[in-house]
Amino acid sequence: MLCFTRQDLRVLQELGGLDPLRLASPSPRPERLRHLVIGSPEGVRATINLLHVLTYAEQAAWSQLVTIPPSGILITPEQGEVFSLLRRDSPRLER
Repeated sequence: MLCFTRQDLRVLQELGGLDPLRLASPSPRPERLRHLVIGSPEGVRATINLLHVLTYAEQAAWSQLVTIPPSGILITPEQGEVFSLLRRDSPRLER
């Protein structure tokens, strides 16, 4: 917790008028969602490109493509997490 005296308020004004109440009680962080796109390399790249065009996610924010081993993958959720799956045709690929 931050405490300010009357003299300290001048420092806040110099820093751009920060509100000491906002400093003492920060707003909650937004929930971090994990997106998983599974499909052919072309389909996954097309989906990442589409999400970029829609300004949903920057292309650089995605990991490199990872090959799924023949044994499959195991998703380990955190306590209380849920799962939803959307199946739809991939975006048309320009050739």
